[in-house]
Amino acid sequence: VQLVESGGQLVQPGGSLRLSCVASGFTFTSYGMSWYRQFPGKERELVASINLGGRNINYADSVKGRFTISRDDANRAVYLQMTSLKPEDTATYYCKRGTNPRTWDYWGQGTQVTVSS
Repeated sequence: VQLVESGGQLVQPGGSLRLSCVASGFTFTSYGMSWYRQFPGKERELVASINLGGRNINYADSVKGRFTISRDDANRAVYLQMTSLKPEDTATYYCKRGTNPRTWDYWGQGTQVTVSS
């Protein structure tokens, strides 16, 4: 199993970014997927999740209305479109297989998002 994130970079407040996570080594259509983020010195927190089929989507309150999770089963990818970015969104963002935060599963290596002027 391999999850590879990309798209993180430095962006100004109010800007937008799209993170990508490309999966391999498992049947992508059999799994929901999630995005987490981690602030320095803190535990990872769930940002958004999308179930297999993409019909059930959940967001953390802090990102509702600003972030959108989506999946492209043909390309084995899950995306996180982030808009109206704030300095407090600065974190390392991780892709995880599965949607249950209580269950261990595979993680990507993370991609750094920095929101700063």
